[in-house]
Amino acid sequence: MHSHAMNAETLPNRDAEPFASPRFRRIAVVVNTAGGGVGPDAAAEMEAILAHSGAELHLASVEPKDIDAAVRAAVKTLPDLLVTLAGDGTARLAAELCGPDGPLLAPLPGGTMNMLPHALYGERDWRQALASALSTGLAQPFPGGTVSGRPFYVAAILGAPALWAPAREAVRYGNLKRAFLYARRALARAFTGRLSFELDQGPRVKAEALMLISPLISELCPDHSALEAIALDPRHALEACRIGVSALLGDFRSDPAVSAQFCRGGRAFSRRPIPCLLDGELHRLDREVEFKFLPRAFRALVPAPDARPH
Repeated sequence: MHSHAMNAETLPNRDAEPFASPRFRRIAVVVNTAGGGVGPDAAAEMEAILAHSGAELHLASVEPKDIDAAVRAAVKTLPDLLVTLAGDGTARLAAELCGPDGPLLAPLPGGTMNMLPHALYGERDWRQALASALSTGLAQPFPGGTVSGRPFYVAAILGAPALWAPAREAVRYGNLKRAFLYARRALARAFTGRLSFELDQGPRVKAEALMLISPLISELCPDHSALEAIALDPRHALEACRIGVSALLGDFRSDPAVSAQFCRGGRAFSRRPIPCLLDGELHRLDREVEFKFLPRAFRALVPAPDARPH
């Protein structure tokens, strides 16, 4: 599900022939060598693709422990374009550091969930995404949000359902014992750590979890001016399972245990620290958190509308 109706800025010196015009003077690239689906030759392939841009290229191919420092160092060099090939946490950090007035960002899918890359480029692999963005690229601003000052650009989940993410990751890496332990913890927490929340200073409401969806992927907000807030309030495990099935089928909003509305901000409360999934990355927050909408969070290099997947 994609939403790209915001005003786009055509890149300067755009040429009709793909890759022909040096529209960027300096491009910085950060590659996580251990990223999911990256491959041992990713850095060399990346360099070959970007060589056609005519830009000065600075490429850092690093181990996971050095990825955050490499992204920060790359942004400090003030490139015209920052390209990352790494996981969800790296994409989120890069978007935060670039911000609305910094370098353009091209976060390519190099992790497991790849939430931001998939929202921008669809299901393309990183080579296709990069080639398409370079050949037909537009510089486009995108919205996002924050929870307790921590940014997200696709979606945030507050509450016990966020604890399922580590179990899912463990399964993907084949660690079934760890997956079982995470799943057991999530089940034990379910229905015991309910949230209360307020949207735009409205009445306080209780729910099992709250999802905050950016206009980047929500097609229901017509002017891209708010977050979509979805309350999940199953009364028992059977209803929770039903919501999960509905989510797989794409129609979970119609479930009677789900309610949705738009908001510019709000607060959430719990008697325990609140687990929170931000663009696929798990955080444990305080018992009271504030969240808000960011109308212009970062700028990304994306394919022209007629080159994007439907």
